[in-house]
Amino acid sequence: MRRVKNGAPSTHPLTGLELRALRRLQRETPSPFVFVSERRTPFSTDGFRRMIERAAKVAKLRIKCHPHMLRHGCGFKLANDGHDTRSLQGYLGHKNIQHTTKYTELAPLRFRNFWQD
Repeated sequence: MRRVKNGAPSTHPLTGLELRALRRLQRETPSPFVFVSERRTPFSTDGFRRMIERAAKVAKLRIKCHPHMLRHGCGFKLANDGHDTRSLQGYLGHKNIQHTTKYTELAPLRFRNFWQD
């Protein structure tokens, strides 16, 4: 995965379900791009941002949503699932561990099994 902001590169494995969905999409869509607009052109960064904003309005969210929130949601989900901070750092491509700790600091279950034998 290529990173914006000069983050550390990493490899994100795909599950079988994801691979099958991508293969089905490849068969059904004549475009060489995975994400395309309604006009079958590659999604622009701005177009993706507008799509997220429209989805937030449809969902009646009371906050302004942006694509980076998907990344934050991923980080918080993985932290709440109990993944350690160093693994999260590598997965998210953070060069500085301080950028990763915000996800684990708010994980409510992080001490649940702390003292189990």
